Amino acid sequence: MAANKKPTDATPAFVALHRANIPFTPHAYVHDPRADSFGMEAAQALGVEPGRVFKTLMAEVDGELCVGVVPVMGSLDLKALADALGGKRAQMADAAQAQRATGYVIGGISPLGQKRRHRTVIDKTSAQWPTIFVSGGRRGLEAELQPSDLILLTEAVVARIAR
Repeated sequence: MAANKKPTDATPAFVALHRANIPFTPHAYVHDPRADSFGMEAAQALGVEPGRVFKTLMAEVDGELCVGVVPVMGSLDLKALADALGGKRAQMADAAQAQRATGYVIGGISPLGQKRRHRTVIDKTSAQWPTIFVSGGRRGLEAELQPSDLILLTEAVVARIAR
């Protein structure tokens, strides 16, 4: 990394946060490639409750690629995601398709700074925390920010989409 670059300038997610003047705190940790769950690994490595760490999942709702943001210890309720977006049917996106569409690798997909904007739904449990953690755009990097700022920047719908 160039000497004049800050670590927070390193990913499209952090660039998007800077551009929008959204306050956030970057958190880096050493990613273990053997980890079973990227999100649970982040919660443990950062010493925060898993309910505050949210994973970004890509799904197709009626054929349109969309984003679901849910706590790492839960799973995405596809029917609830479709309902939240006014759709009929949802299925998880193919991993390669999700990587191509977002510009991020699996385990590092951020809801921020994706190649193009996708309709986004954030689980309503995010509101119970003063700040939450989402991927900073690569494995081993998280952004801590206020849920309301994430909702604003992603233009997200808020609904119960986690199980």
